[in-house]
Amino acid sequence: MVKPFQPQLVYFEPQALEYPLGATLKEKFEKQDVEIRYTTSHNQVRNLPGENDFQKYRVAKSTLVVGLRKTLKFDTSKPSAEYAIPLATGCMGHCHYCYLQTTMGSKPYIRTYVNTEEIFESAIQYMEERAPEETRFEASCTSDIVGIDHLTHTLKRAIEFFGESDYGKLRFVTKFNHVDHLLDAKHNGKTRFRFSINADYVIKYFEPGTSRLVERIEAAGKVARAGYPLGFIVAPIYLHEGWKDGYYQMFERLDAELPQDAKKDITFEFIQHRFTKPAKRVIQKNYPMTKLELDEEKRRYKWGKYGIGKYIYQKEEEEQIKSHLYSYMKKFFPDARLEYFT
Repeated sequence: MVKPFQPQLVYFEPQALEYPLGATLKEKFEKQDVEIRYTTSHNQVRNLPGENDFQKYRVAKSTLVVGLRKTLKFDTSKPSAEYAIPLATGCMGHCHYCYLQTTMGSKPYIRTYVNTEEIFESAIQYMEERAPEETRFEASCTSDIVGIDHLTHTLKRAIEFFGESDYGKLRFVTKFNHVDHLLDAKHNGKTRFRFSINADYVIKYFEPGTSRLVERIEAAGKVARAGYPLGFIVAPIYLHEGWKDGYYQMFERLDAELPQDAKKDITFEFIQHRFTKPAKRVIQKNYPMTKLELDEEKRRYKWGKYGIGKYIYQKEEEEQIKSHLYSYMKKFFPDARLEYFT
C-alpha cells in the first residue's frame, strides 16, 4: 500500500505566506519537522540533494513548492473539458510512460498554489462568458491533484465551489486511493470523480509510487457511495502477454465493487499507449531499467498538432484494443458512455 504523500523538502515562495493556506502549510510542516527552504520563485529551485541526475530526480519528486499561480488565464483542455483549472503542477508518482516526463522536464517537483480565491475568480469569468451553457473544468491536466489534497484541501474547496455554481462542472482523475477526506464534500453532483485504472501488469511494472488496482477500485466504491458521478480512464492501454485477460479482469473487479445505482452514470476514456522521441529519451534516462516497449519499428507514426509526432500501435493492433475493451465495457457496464478512444 502506498502511504499518502509526505514531502521530504518544502520550498515557500515569499508571497505564499501572505495567504491563509500558505501560512497553514508552513505551520503544518514545521510541526512535522520537514526541511523548509525559501525561494524567490519556483524557477530558482536548484541544487537539490543528490550525487547524480538519477538521485536528484527522485529528490525532486518528493519536493513540494508552495507558491502562487501567477497566470490566471486558463488553458483549454479538450477533449475532456473546456478549460484546465490550475490548482497544482507535478506528481509524486513514478509512472514510466507519463507525458509529464517531457512537459515538466528538468522541474519534476510538485507545486501547489495558495491563491485559490483568485483562481476561482477567474473560473467565474469563464463561466459567465459561456452562460447559460455549462463549462467543464479539468483539475488534473498537469498533476494528480488527489495525491496532495490530504495536505492542502484545495481540491475539496474546488469541489464545493463548483457545487454551488450555476453553470460549472469539475472533473479530475487520480491513481491514488487517499479519498476519505473528500467523501463528505458538498459536491451536489457537479464533480465527476475519475480514476485511472489499468491491468495489474501495467500498474505493477510501470506505475510505481501509485495505489494498486484493488485500492483504486475500493476507493471508487467509496466515491460512488458518496454520490459522486464516476468516470474511469483506462490509460495507457498497453499490449503485453495476457493483455486481453488482464483488462477483462480489471472490468470484472470494477463491476463487483460498484453499487448498482452508480453504474447508470459512468464514463470511460480509452487511451492507447504512445510515446514521442523526446519522451523516450527522458524515460530511458529517468528509468533506465524500464520494461516499457519503446521500439519505433513496431509502431506507426502519427503527426501531432505541434509538429511532434507520436508512435502509436499499428492499425490492426489498435482495432483489436478498441474491439476488446469496448466489448468488456458493454458487457459489464451497458449504460456507460465511452467519451473517446485515442
